[in-house]
Amino acid sequence: MNLIKYKKEWFHNIKGDLLSSIVVAIALIPEAIGFSIVAGVDPMVGLYASFCIATIIAFTGSTPGMISAATGAMALLVVSLVKDYGVEYLFLATLFTGIIQIIAGFFKFGNLMKFIPRPVMIGFVNALAILIFDSQISHFKGASLNMYLMVGAGLLIIYLFPKFSKKIPAPLVAIIAITIFSIYTHASVRTVGSMGSLPTTLPKFSIPKVPFNLKTLKVILPYSVSLCIVGLLESLLTSSLVNDLTDTTTNKNIECIGQGLSNIVTGFLGGMAGCAMLGQSLININSGGRGRLSSLSAGVFLMFLILVLKSFVLQIPIAALVSVMIVVSIGTFDWHSLKNLYKMPKSDAFVMIVTVVTVVFTHNLAIGVFIGVILSGLFFASKISKLHIISFYSEKEDKKVYTVTGQIFFASTIDFIEAFDFKEKISEIDIDFTHARLWDDSAVGAIDKILMKFNQNNIKVNIIGLNKNCSTLFDKLSTYTTRNTLTQTNNN
Repeated sequence: MNLIKYKKEWFHNIKGDLLSSIVVAIALIPEAIGFSIVAGVDPMVGLYASFCIATIIAFTGSTPGMISAATGAMALLVVSLVKDYGVEYLFLATLFTGIIQIIAGFFKFGNLMKFIPRPVMIGFVNALAILIFDSQISHFKGASLNMYLMVGAGLLIIYLFPKFSKKIPAPLVAIIAITIFSIYTHASVRTVGSMGSLPTTLPKFSIPKVPFNLKTLKVILPYSVSLCIVGLLESLLTSSLVNDLTDTTTNKNIECIGQGLSNIVTGFLGGMAGCAMLGQSLININSGGRGRLSSLSAGVFLMFLILVLKSFVLQIPIAALVSVMIVVSIGTFDWHSLKNLYKMPKSDAFVMIVTVVTVVFTHNLAIGVFIGVILSGLFFASKISKLHIISFYSEKEDKKVYTVTGQIFFASTIDFIEAFDFKEKISEIDIDFTHARLWDDSAVGAIDKILMKFNQNNIKVNIIGLNKNCSTLFDKLSTYTTRNTLTQTNNN
């Protein structure tokens, strides 16, 4: 069974994986250079990272078809580290990022994905689509007419070429066609070469040249923890999206470990920490990539382009790559979510919008997702905290019965307590929990408070209808010392 799965993940789509990886590799070059500039390091740091992570994750990851490399989100986190301590500290921070990610995988960090609601997922995807598009706008500043014409031509090719043939990825056709046109017409446009120099050798193994002591650990640990959290969040969210698009399932905890292993190796080979890239993953999938081979060959092609076809790569117009990324941003955005915005529950719509706005303005995925999850939790708690309590009085028995329906926990205890009249003239009451559930210490504390207040007025209280779990919780946590003389628990 494992052999069948192995063959499927590696060799069931060889042509599609190889062709798509060329597009991914070409698109990785300017992005890796750009992220290196953001981080304040030499372009080769980002390029080496993209090569190492893309190739290693093909073996260690759990999501075939997903592309991991150096990313802008990770680059932003290390700006101050590089500025204050130098690039060697960055390499060590990358190593520790990988170690922490592996530990997170063993402790089932990936299982936390189930707590990220759909509105947050949609907000994440839409925010990244906006950020991808926004990152392309800077290329138009001060650009000539040729830039606009080439981008327009690239968009036409990408959208129209599939109508004639789907054997070759349209983005690859667009990049090659526009590059050849630019070379032969000597068009005055920015090229990959204008972004920075490319490395001339393969990365070499080296141990970060920093003092290994407690002081160094105190410097890099906060950065490594931040890189770990952001990297895993972006990787796991991208993994979920790739699973949806390719109708596959992956082990999110294995993905955490795989990302960690790739970052450890990258740190030893002179690269910066990286994670999954939504944009590149979508380029890969839309170009026909589905298996692990697409990620491996993307990394290999990246170094092949840099070392062997360097002269051609340096002449690729930025306009060609911009057209590809614009198409990716348009395809990434969940337009259906806009159409259904007014149909969604107001709380879900609000969470989605807040997630988008937060990620776009902070450029920090972790903050946006964290706020989205917190808001979703608060709205959910508010919804399920509503209790329905009815009462009726029996003159014959001089008894009042309160029937409680709903969930009793920290968010509903105030309403629960306020539903009782502690000053009424009566000898005995029943509180029926048959249709209610106790969830936490706050719920037990609320019952204790009710028992105490009724006892002060010499009113006997019978607690009935608690199921086995609720009864056990009550017996463990109740601090009302005389409850045994006041309550009778009926275990259903």
